[in-house]
Amino acid sequence: MMISRLATAASVIPLTALMLSACVSQKSYDALQGQNQQLQAQNQQLQAQITGLQREASFVEAGDLLFAEGGYQLSPAGRAELSNNIVPKLTGLQNAKVVVYGYTDNLSVGAPLKRAGINDNLTLSSRRAGDVVTYLVSQGVNPNIISAKGFGDTHPVAPNDTPADRAKNRRIEITVQGPGAPGA
Repeated sequence: MMISRLATAASVIPLTALMLSACVSQKSYDALQGQNQQLQAQNQQLQAQITGLQREASFVEAGDLLFAEGGYQLSPAGRAELSNNIVPKLTGLQNAKVVVYGYTDNLSVGAPLKRAGINDNLTLSSRRAGDVVTYLVSQGVNPNIISAKGFGDTHPVAPNDTPADRAKNRRIEITVQGPGAPGA
C-alpha cells in the first residue's frame, strides 16, 4: 500500500508541477503580449512621424509656358506663373529639399542655342532648371534647400512623334521633400 501511495504521489507531483508551470507560462505570455502591443503602438507612432518627415510634393510646369520657343531664360509669362503658383508654396520652407528638374523633347537644339554655347538637350535642360532656381531664390525661396538638375530628353512622359507630345516632354518638375512639403 505504501508503495502504491508513493507511486500515486510520484505521478501527481509532476502533474501538479506541469499545471503550475502552465499557469506561470500563461502569466508570462500575457505580460509579453502586453509588451508586444505597447511596442506595436510605439512603432505605429514612429512610422507616422517618419511619414510626416518624408512627405513629398511635386509640381509640373510646361516648358512652353515658362520659356520662349528655343530659349532657356524664363519668359515674363513664366515668371508670372512661378510667382503665382510656385513661390507661395516654397517660401518659408527651411528643412525641406527642393529640386528643380529640367526636361526637353528629343529634337536637336537650334543654331541660336548653339551660338549661346548650348550644344545639346542635356545642357538646355540644365540651363532651364538653373534659371528657374535663380528666379525662385530671387523671390524668397531659401537658397540652401534648392538645387537644379537637367535630364535632357532622357525621361519623356510621351512619345516624341507629334508636336503635342513633344510639348509634354518640354517641362520643369519641382519636387519638395521633407518637413513642410506642401500638398500637391
